[in-house]
Amino acid sequence: MNTNQIARIASLLGEPARTAMLLGLMDGRSLTAHELARAGNVSAQTGSRHLAQLVDAGLLRVEQRGRHRYHRLASPDVAKVLEGIMQLATRQAPPRRAVVPSPKDAAMRTARTCYDHIAGRLGVAMSDRLLADGAVVFEGEAGHVTERASAVLERMGIVSAGAQASGDTKRTYCRPCLDWSERRSHVAGQLGAMICTHCLDRGWLLRRAGTRALDITPKGAVALREWLGHEGWRQVASP
Repeated sequence: MNTNQIARIASLLGEPARTAMLLGLMDGRSLTAHELARAGNVSAQTGSRHLAQLVDAGLLRVEQRGRHRYHRLASPDVAKVLEGIMQLATRQAPPRRAVVPSPKDAAMRTARTCYDHIAGRLGVAMSDRLLADGAVVFEGEAGHVTERASAVLERMGIVSAGAQASGDTKRTYCRPCLDWSERRSHVAGQLGAMICTHCLDRGWLLRRAGTRALDITPKGAVALREWLGHEGWRQVASP
């Protein structure tokens, strides 16, 4: 194990501007250097220097599209590390008394993207539904789908969700991801990404500009309430 490399990664994550840039990419999308400099509240020159360091360390990947260069997290593993750090940070944060969460905070806790899957109360409620129906099983940090997964997810309109042979074979198909706001697990991996994409494509969820928060549309509320059941939907709708 290369302790120098571990220390290097830790030092990169320890700078607030770089951390803000990385968190700005936690919804799985790609952003330009200008957009990320703004997220880090630094000048374009300083932002470019930070981005070069993150790319060199393998935390970010750059894609050329026409005249523009777009940055994104290098892999789901980077997102997993960031989510773990957020979990630790919320545990160690001093308690704040009589503080009413802002609308932005409340929206993030209701539903948000965690890289390319759904987190927050909605993500945890979906995980609970899949576990209760026997579609997935979590064992520590591992997860797998069962033969019941296809039937359970077809009720949401997702077809062939139980087939693990398709997609990115290098990526875990199903795993639990500890949710920093709920302190419980939601579904990640290829299955989590599939569910998130389905909900966005159906118009059940909408991305909010400038944040990872997801809005549940009226159509989505009807569909998700039907799939989650009364108790599951109450878990989502009640702060």
